[in-house]
Amino acid sequence: MRAVLFQSDETGGLKASQTYSEEDLTSQFQLALCFSSKKSLESQNIFQLVHEKFPGAEVVICSTAGEICQNEILDDSLVVAALSFKKTKITTAWIRTREFKNSFEMGSGLVEKLPKEGLKYIMLISDGSLVNGSELVKGVNHACENDVIITGGLAGDGNEFRSTLIGLNAPAESGLIVAIGFYGNDIFIGHGTKGGWENFGPERMVTRSRGNILYEINGKSALELYKRYLGEESSNLPSSAFLFPLSLKIQGKNSLLVRTILSINEAEGSMTFAGDVPEGSMVRFMRSNADKLTEAASEAAKKSRLFNDAKPAFSLIVSCVGRRIALGYRAEEEVEAINEELNGGTVITGFYSYGEIAPFDDTSGCELHNQTISVTSFYENE
Repeated sequence: MRAVLFQSDETGGLKASQTYSEEDLTSQFQLALCFSSKKSLESQNIFQLVHEKFPGAEVVICSTAGEICQNEILDDSLVVAALSFKKTKITTAWIRTREFKNSFEMGSGLVEKLPKEGLKYIMLISDGSLVNGSELVKGVNHACENDVIITGGLAGDGNEFRSTLIGLNAPAESGLIVAIGFYGNDIFIGHGTKGGWENFGPERMVTRSRGNILYEINGKSALELYKRYLGEESSNLPSSAFLFPLSLKIQGKNSLLVRTILSINEAEGSMTFAGDVPEGSMVRFMRSNADKLTEAASEAAKKSRLFNDAKPAFSLIVSCVGRRIALGYRAEEEVEAINEELNGGTVITGFYSYGEIAPFDDTSGCELHNQTISVTSFYENE
């Protein structure tokens, strides 16, 4: 497997990192993963640029809340990871959200478009504003029968939260979901997902909710309780909610999910999250600690490593926009921590997202996460 990073230059073209040889640049790439801001995608013909550079590659485009390029975080740039494989085959599929009744059917319908024989891994890149991510991954898991590794994320729109853009072999548009299937026994995928947030306050039960809208905790207004815990920060809602997400323990599951608050409704006394908050689940409030968030990023990278004596050829980072907001000027520290854990030599890219898609561990199907950082590492037999 060969991976090369490209960035947009001052002339509007693409330049490769200087650390790569001419042999790398002339490789036959099969996949080009493109990360850019919605603003750039709307103002430039990025698909045409990338397609001309890599005419034989499947071109996947995703809008972001920040682009990750090795150990840097960029804004309004274009970062492209060009990938080639010696033995692994890839197949892509896409759907439009408006063609399905709900997000569960979107997930199952998308996976049904991929051939099943030899399917080892799916990279899922989804619209981030028109999809219920929790239901999407349920549909994907159902169609895969929890037998395939799945990671990815929901596209971003900076801090605007208005609309996101996805493209597959065409200019990016709103309302698309893309799946990339990797096939064969020569590709190996490692994955790690961590949060690093601190719980505070007692555990409480969700007593009234509908999908991703939370109304009551322990029979009382969830919004009023949340404001009481935030204190002075409550005047900055909903933006301050990124600093105080919610931990969620669903009945029948031992692992904790993290949920980001997207908006509040004063009239209803409700809060809307970037994922389902089922009735009967147990919740606790959380707060950030920059050192622990950075440590969690390192742990996610370590968990994604499959072999101590071999570095991944490529690692994909998907980190929540809420982490970037919470970390502020220290945000690059979590990316640097991943680079350090992977010990250099691994090509690293990715994006800040509106939701991270990854399993909890090696035995579970994928889940929608918020406020986490997910690292997926790729190895291929030579």
